[in-house]
Amino acid sequence: MTDEATDGRTEGAGEGTAARRLPVTDVSLVVLIGTSGSGKSTFARRHFLPTQVVSSDFCRGLVADDENDQSASADAFDVLHYVVGKRLAAGRLTVVDATNVQPEARRRLVQLARDHDVLPIAIVLDVPPGVCAERNRSRPDRRLAAHVVPRQHRELRRSLKGLEREGFRKVHVLRGAAEVASAGIELEKRYNDLRHLTGPFDIVGDIHGCRSELETLLTRLGYTLTRDARGRPVDAVPPAGRTAVFVGDLVDRGPDTPGVLRLVMGMVAAGHALCVPGNHENKLGRALDGKKVTVAHGLQESLDQLAGESEEFRAEVREFMRGLVSHYLLDGGALVVCHAGLPERYHGRNSGRVRSHALYGETTGETDEFGLPVRYPWAEEYRGRALVVYGHTPVPTAGFVNNTLCLDTGCVFGGSLTALRYPEREVVGVPAEREWYAPVRPLVSDVPGARDGRPLDLADVAGRRSVETALHGRVAVREENAAAALEVMSRFALDPRLLAYLPPTMAPSAASRRDGHLEHPYEAFAGYRADGVRHLVCEEKHMGSRAVVLVSRDDGELERRFGVAGPGAVWTRTGRAFLADEELTVAVLGRVREAAERSGLFDELGTGWLLLDAELMPWSLKAVELLRRQYAAVGAAAGAALPEALAALERAAGRGLDVAELTGRQRRRAADAEAFTEAYRRYCWPTEGLSGVRLAPFQVLAAEGANLAVRPHDEHLAWIDRLVDADEAACGDASRVPDAADGTRAGEAGGAHAGESREPLLRRTGRLLVDTADEASLAAATAWWEELTAAGGEGMVVKPLASLVRTARGEGRPGGLVQPGVKVRGREYLRIVYGPDYTEYLDRLRERSVGHKRSLALREYALGLEALDRLAAGEPLWRVHEPVFAVLALESEPVDPRL
Repeated sequence: MTDEATDGRTEGAGEGTAARRLPVTDVSLVVLIGTSGSGKSTFARRHFLPTQVVSSDFCRGLVADDENDQSASADAFDVLHYVVGKRLAAGRLTVVDATNVQPEARRRLVQLARDHDVLPIAIVLDVPPGVCAERNRSRPDRRLAAHVVPRQHRELRRSLKGLEREGFRKVHVLRGAAEVASAGIELEKRYNDLRHLTGPFDIVGDIHGCRSELETLLTRLGYTLTRDARGRPVDAVPPAGRTAVFVGDLVDRGPDTPGVLRLVMGMVAAGHALCVPGNHENKLGRALDGKKVTVAHGLQESLDQLAGESEEFRAEVREFMRGLVSHYLLDGGALVVCHAGLPERYHGRNSGRVRSHALYGETTGETDEFGLPVRYPWAEEYRGRALVVYGHTPVPTAGFVNNTLCLDTGCVFGGSLTALRYPEREVVGVPAEREWYAPVRPLVSDVPGARDGRPLDLADVAGRRSVETALHGRVAVREENAAAALEVMSRFALDPRLLAYLPPTMAPSAASRRDGHLEHPYEAFAGYRADGVRHLVCEEKHMGSRAVVLVSRDDGELERRFGVAGPGAVWTRTGRAFLADEELTVAVLGRVREAAERSGLFDELGTGWLLLDAELMPWSLKAVELLRRQYAAVGAAAGAALPEALAALERAAGRGLDVAELTGRQRRRAADAEAFTEAYRRYCWPTEGLSGVRLAPFQVLAAEGANLAVRPHDEHLAWIDRLVDADEAACGDASRVPDAADGTRAGEAGGAHAGESREPLLRRTGRLLVDTADEASLAAATAWWEELTAAGGEGMVVKPLASLVRTARGEGRPGGLVQPGVKVRGREYLRIVYGPDYTEYLDRLRERSVGHKRSLALREYALGLEALDRLAAGEPLWRVHEPVFAVLALESEPVDPRL
């Protein structure tokens, strides 16, 4: 007998028939049913992996050291059910080897399958009782009473007709020992498993009968429409290699449901498209099958339009809708497409619950002021690795939320029809030609994604967290680190609406073995060369503190985008206001705004605001207390103690004592202390108002709708040069005004009050391009670093010119992130970090461990770019704030602060 297509049941044909192949879904629960001695264990060993089989006998042995100890059966089945549950939760094929002839035993297993949304499959071994009894007698380890096998066989026979009613989705019955011995297993992929299809894809949102807009969108995406003799579109041929994917709700409400169906069905039949069902297809399909449904929400329009089509076409529509699968896994599992969204635990699963969620989503049980159900915000909690693309709930604009994207932008309600290019993550839309159907509720978002979003919630940041990043996977935040960040954020940080970014820590170069050096460019160049990076840029490291600058073109622009009126903000690496003097902050921002306006940068980038990464100088502007208590105190103590010690040693030498070695050591210490004092003083000078203040931007991080941080560094430096040129031009001939960073004191530079100084505020960042394959280029960069540091400079930062770079990990495997920058500090600057006489202990310091610091730098870098991506996509505050907060949390990880 053949399998019945409607329910998957496979009946046996008796002994002597040809070998049968039993279809088994690759992720399912297979329940073997048979009397003792029917060959279940042998069958399981022959057709399944040992790890896939969970045997009641084995579990009995685990708890009682005796597989035949029936008194341990209750505990054994507790173990069996526990192991089965864990395997099903992990999405693994699991086979239960037990008699399972009693309905109560099977009921628990079917429930486990339902709990984990996998198919329960029954394989019945119907072997005559006499054969089973004989096999049991041949086993010395098994002694069964004579009535056991006949009783089990009667229970098995009584169960055969009711297995499907019990919930088994497939039932395979093998009759007789010969059929059991000859049968084979044929693993079947789940209908929703299309992981072998890697795209690229064009995923189209809810259409609702808007055939004309669909034609326009497909044409814009590069598809070529094919029409029948009556001019109706019946297919659309994609650009080479691409496939369209429709998220459902093709029908109802709009003007041409048959036209949409004809086109989509033609594309699916030609292999040019995939389609999942929407709740409107589900309801229309049942109506076409003659089932009783409530005619509402545009269904009547579809029925009326289809009434004008041929019976043959309506039959094709019914067949098409019956064959739609609730959701698809694509691109190795990295992409999930469904209609109403799907939490990660349902991806690739098969059950009524999964289908229901994929079609209708989940509601809170409440209704809004329009009488419509309130959708549960599952996307806010989603942390899965797969990108979930869906529709169902209209939103004004499509925006990514936690690696999900809603493409229903309300075309039929007068919004737009939207598609996602994958993997490019480019959103493409066309406006609706008109409002075809008046919405009950205005077209506003009730799912995450609109810019207003929802308020920040303590639950977003408290406890152990995991933040999904596009570039570095999941980044974990420990509970204690989150608590430390919450303390800083709640007590000291700026308004979180402005904190769109926190800069990452920077990795140091590997320790140098060159005489007298702890850090040297050679190690930085060698590290990047090993990562396969050829083109680098070396940037001067400024004598200040890291500052992020958010500047608006006008106060209204900032309020429109960030909800806070004003010129912008300047903050530190921990989110605190950089300057305590608000008037000075406004003056700095005013000068940056003026430079951006004069340089044309606002217009070129099409933005009303800019986010800059910069150094604000002098160092003493922010760290005056640190200088006074830590560095100046060391210098003062050395200046007071060492001359006295040397004088005492000289007097001792005058008396004939041999103190030459000790005197030499103290002279070296005095010289080191003097060098230490001179080193930190280079980073300090008086300021008054803007006079003496210098801002050195080195990267334009973001503008409206754009994450610019991934652009090559030469582009950034060209933008910065334009800003500096504009600032200098506004100040007249800058060459007549000595740069305070070169030693000029504030009084000599002119300008005593904030907003009155016309010294140039912005400072250029020196740079040199390097080719790691060219020894002359490397030598020139090393000489430049030596010149910078000999003149008292801190050193340089070495970066890949391309900005965002991955290492090559082999064909077909993604590479890891390359360090975005490595700092190489000068010999004298490192005295400030490691102490005046650190050169005496270089061998010990060279053993410093930089691995944790490098890991921290990469994680914070990925989080920073994730925040900028979300900002550019117009995601709500809480989404942007999530990775920003994680950067701050990671900063509390224990790491050597001198690195």
